[in-house]
Amino acid sequence: MTEYIIYGVEIALIYLFLTVVYKFVKGSTGDSALRGVAIIFTVLLIGIYLVADTLGLYRIEKLLEKVVDYLFIAVIVVFQPELRRGLSRLGQNRVFNRLLAAKEDVIPKLVASIFRLARAKTGGLIAVERGVGLRNYVERGIEIDANFTPELLDSIFYPGNPLHDGAIIMRGSRVVAAGCLFPLTENPDISKRLGTRHRAGIGLSEETDALVVVVSEETGKVSVAIKGDLQQDLSRDQLEKVLRENMGTVVSVSAGESAIAGQV
Repeated sequence: MTEYIIYGVEIALIYLFLTVVYKFVKGSTGDSALRGVAIIFTVLLIGIYLVADTLGLYRIEKLLEKVVDYLFIAVIVVFQPELRRGLSRLGQNRVFNRLLAAKEDVIPKLVASIFRLARAKTGGLIAVERGVGLRNYVERGIEIDANFTPELLDSIFYPGNPLHDGAIIMRGSRVVAAGCLFPLTENPDISKRLGTRHRAGIGLSEETDALVVVVSEETGKVSVAIKGDLQQDLSRDQLEKVLRENMGTVVSVSAGESAIAGQV
């Protein structure tokens, strides 16, 4: 009785292995062929084991072991393209990429992208989430959730884009939403010369601890609003310094994940 239990466990393990392999290549050209091989192999295995055990055919059991070895090699050879494709997908898995991918500091790219907007006098409003969540404002815009790239920033604030008049919200190195609307500041001491973008940036920084970068469409000057205070006409180095002092070191990895180290 114990031997039958062992046989059952072995058969179950083999079936589980074949099921995993089948799901691994499912949808590929080897899909139907693998299904047939799995069925035939399972039926033969069960039948031979039962016959060999009943009649005491130990040589057949030994032969079966050899067949299993060669069949395993045959599966690798026949389904080599599918297995290679599956391993490629496995290598692109987010968990592996998170562990193996080199981290890249995105602040220099962000600064360069902002000043590219400034040179072209393309208005921009960029809010960087810090301790206080900006989920309410994300829900009012268009959710994107994409890793930051200069091309993405350019396309969002391109004047022909319907989202260019709104703001984008960044969380770490990811752009989580675009076309967002922020509350305008009601501070009477704010200069009347400041436009809607600047007032919206200041307004958000008053209600949250977000860092907000504003690019003027009229002058191309770059400003940063923090805690209701607006620092205007920043140079590239000044902007990078402000970002690092208030954001820490923002890094991204090739898997699309982001992390913030040393955040203030």
